[in-house]
Amino acid sequence: MTRTDAAAPLAADTRLRVRTAAVDETAPLVPRLDPRRPLLWMRRGEGLIGLGEALRIETRGPDRIGDAARAWRAVASTADVDDRVGLPGSGLVAFGAIAFADESAATSVLVVPEIVLGRRDGRAWVTRIERIDGVSADAPPEPVELPAPAPKRDVPRVRFTPGALPPEAYTSAVAEAVRRIDDGHVEKVVLAREIVGTLHEDAGLRAALAKLADDYPDTWVFAVDGLIGASPETLVRVDHGTVSARVLAGTASRGADAASDRERAAALASSHKDLAEHALAVESAVATLAPHTARLDASPEPFTLQLPNLWHLATDLKGTLGDGSSSLDLVRAVHPTAAVAGTPRNVALAEIAELEGFDRGRYAGPVGWVDADGDGEWAIALRCAQVEPDGTVRAYAGCGIVHDSVPDDELAETDMKFRPIVEAFGAPPPSPPVP
Repeated sequence: MTRTDAAAPLAADTRLRVRTAAVDETAPLVPRLDPRRPLLWMRRGEGLIGLGEALRIETRGPDRIGDAARAWRAVASTADVDDRVGLPGSGLVAFGAIAFADESAATSVLVVPEIVLGRRDGRAWVTRIERIDGVSADAPPEPVELPAPAPKRDVPRVRFTPGALPPEAYTSAVAEAVRRIDDGHVEKVVLAREIVGTLHEDAGLRAALAKLADDYPDTWVFAVDGLIGASPETLVRVDHGTVSARVLAGTASRGADAASDRERAAALASSHKDLAEHALAVESAVATLAPHTARLDASPEPFTLQLPNLWHLATDLKGTLGDGSSSLDLVRAVHPTAAVAGTPRNVALAEIAELEGFDRGRYAGPVGWVDADGDGEWAIALRCAQVEPDGTVRAYAGCGIVHDSVPDDELAETDMKFRPIVEAFGAPPPSPPVP
């Protein structure tokens, strides 16, 4: 495995040979994951898993995404790629996870696996990625041996406790944010809190990811360098000149029965507070994507997106690229969105740093994959946790704070957003909402 700091030039012999071939493979993806270092990108049972590491690109600081994009272009430009499949995710790919903040201590990474197993539109393929040099370039590729699917096992048991911003401190931070909004310092600020636990089981990540995939099939279920989660929000997707995104802002809990569930969705769709928060997020996404597109269309009105544990207000964006940007270039342009930072962006980021008081790491940062042409799919790392090598698990959840936010309501919303990760690590589900 080759590791490189993207701030330095890649070694002249950092060259990859990539061979992709179709396979007749129907077994589920998750049981083949490496339980200790899983690489996964999946929705509705289709996507990519990675095994091993052929190359790792690491970046930090304010231009971490730009540095990663430049390093990736250099790697892709010299790669020897034979792709017999030609679907999104075949050929040379890297899985990525980017730190939220410029000053974060967390490393941003692009990880190129040695083996990729992919599935899309009912077709499956295997990609073998090897580093080659003058000696080994003419040697035949090593045969690909996929691990047998692991038997299903119970999810691990992790007991979570409050992290750096416990509940009472969080409600105080929300109240202070509302005061600053009312004073005109900022229009919206997204405040998060964390919970912390310890994972002991070696196979726990594979079991936790299987639970996320089973319970939240319509989300992007991901695992990159210890960051795992199930995000409902597409940050940006680029596919042969077409760009798309899904903006989420505004949240309500699910009802206890069908009637109350419909009532809560209707109330969310007409909520002045949630519609105002959502409008700021859409405006931010359009403003950052539009300069890179020849055309960009948005859903005429926000729609309610149903997830197993809550409702979201959602708007879809779709357009045609106008400047040849790669998916990483667009990630750099749009991150952080108003949905995870606030409005105005720079003011909101300063408020987050002061009021939260902890390093978000990769929470609310971009997570996804990029291919040799720069196409890719990226989500915002939400409903997620970072699992450290020592077994420490840090889960995160946040809310958009606006003028009429109520601190106790925002705290309750974070509890709803913790639910996917908490249940994936073995805690019982919370009590159903009162109708």
